Amino acid sequence: MDNGQNLFVGVARLEVHIPEARSLKDRRRALRPLIERLRNRHRVLVIETGNAELHQRAGLAICGLSSTAADLEQRFDRVRGTVDEIWAGMILSWDLELIQVAGE
Repeated sequence: MDNGQNLFVGVARLEVHIPEARSLKDRRRALRPLIERLRNRHRVLVIETGNAELHQRAGLAICGLSSTAADLEQRFDRVRGTVDEIWAGMILSWDLELIQVAGE
């Protein structure tokens, strides 16, 4: 039974290919709708990571918090479903890590 002291952090690392991007501006324009949809629909933090100099590759870190691991796993399943649904380019990688933070 959850006593309210459990905290779980989920971090997904997503790498995508953006074949139509010819500049960093094109890359940002392609990523913006995905980032906004994930933030608004799933209550997660999304930031761009790595590959800042590459036009056709982008890395995203997606972070979520919950008091239960099951809730967090379900949320990230829905996040991945949204990525699969709306991302037109190739998904190069998806890695998810769940961490339990010790309570007091």
